[in-house]
Amino acid sequence: MIPVKPLPAQIPNWQQLWRDSLRDPLELLEMLGLTGFSDRISADAGNAFTFRVPRGFAAKMRHGDIHDPLLRQVLPLTEEERLMPGFSSDAVGDMAARGATGVLHKYRGRALLVATGSCAINCRYCFRRHFPYAEETAASGQWREAIDYLRNDASIHEVILSGGDPLSLTTAKLVLLTEALKTLPQLKRLRLHTRLPVVLPERVDAELLDWLSGLPWPVTVVIHANHGNELGPDVGAALRRLREAETTLLNQSVLLAGVNDDADTLQRLSEALHDLGVLPYYLHQLDRVQGAAHFSVPDARAVALHRELMAALPGYLVPKLVREMAGEANKSPLY
Repeated sequence: MIPVKPLPAQIPNWQQLWRDSLRDPLELLEMLGLTGFSDRISADAGNAFTFRVPRGFAAKMRHGDIHDPLLRQVLPLTEEERLMPGFSSDAVGDMAARGATGVLHKYRGRALLVATGSCAINCRYCFRRHFPYAEETAASGQWREAIDYLRNDASIHEVILSGGDPLSLTTAKLVLLTEALKTLPQLKRLRLHTRLPVVLPERVDAELLDWLSGLPWPVTVVIHANHGNELGPDVGAALRRLREAETTLLNQSVLLAGVNDDADTLQRLSEALHDLGVLPYYLHQLDRVQGAAHFSVPDARAVALHRELMAALPGYLVPKLVREMAGEANKSPLY
C-alpha cells in the first residue's frame, strides 16, 4: 500500500455536509439576494428531478448575479417544462446498451457500472436525469449479477464506476465493490467518473485515500468541472490528495449555453485545471436529454470555440470536442 500523507484534522465530515445540502431553490435565491427571480423557478421540474446543492458549492456563486455560471447549472427553471423535439429521456442510448442490471456495455474493452443513483449535486443538464436508478443500479444483489456479467466477458479490461456518482457511496461500500472486482482476472484498469471532488471536496478523506492507494490496478479519476469558478482552494487541496494517492486525474466538461460557451472561459478552465494537476479530457456537446434544451449550443458555434482553444493553448490543454451518440462504437468528434 502506498502511504498517503495525513489530512488536516479540521476537514469536516462529508456525509454531514451532504445531509446539510440545500434542497430548496428558493432558499438558494434568498441566500444570493435574488428572490426577485423566484418566478423563474419551476416546482414541477424540481419535483421531477430533485434540487440538491452542497452549501460549499453555493458559496462560490456570485451574490446578486442571476447569470452566475454555477447558479445556472443547478436552478430548475421553467424552461425545463418545455417538450422539445429531438430531445428524449434516454439521450445516449443507455438502456439499449444494458448488459446486466447496472452494467452498460457500449464500447469495446470496457464496461460501465451504474454504482449508485445518488449524486451530491443535481445538475440540470444531466443526461441521466430520467434514468431508472431504482431498477438499474449495479449494487442490486450485492453486485452479483454485474460481476458475473463482467467475469463472463474476457474482453473487458477496464471497469468504469459511474452513476449517479460512485463517490457518493460510503468507502466501506466501495471496498465491497472492489473486492468483488478483484475476482476478475482480466481486469487491468479502474476508472471513476465523479463530481464530488469539485462540489463536495471534503469527500476526499483519509479513508477514501487509503482505499484508492491500496487498489491493485492503475486508477484514473475523471472529475467534472465546467467553469473555473468551481475550482477553489478546497477543490485544489482535494485534487492534490488524489494525486498523492497516485491516481491519474482528468476532467470532462459539458459545453453549456450561459455557463462556458465562450473561448476565454474555456481557456481559463483548462489552465486552472492544469495548475491543479488535472488534464482536460473531453468537452462534450450537450446530450439531448429532455429538460435541458436551454443549455444547447449550436454545433457550428461549438466548433468555432474549439478552434479558438486550439489556437490559444498547447495541444495537451485542449479537450476533445465530442458528442455521445447512441449505438456508436466510440465518442464522436464534431470535426
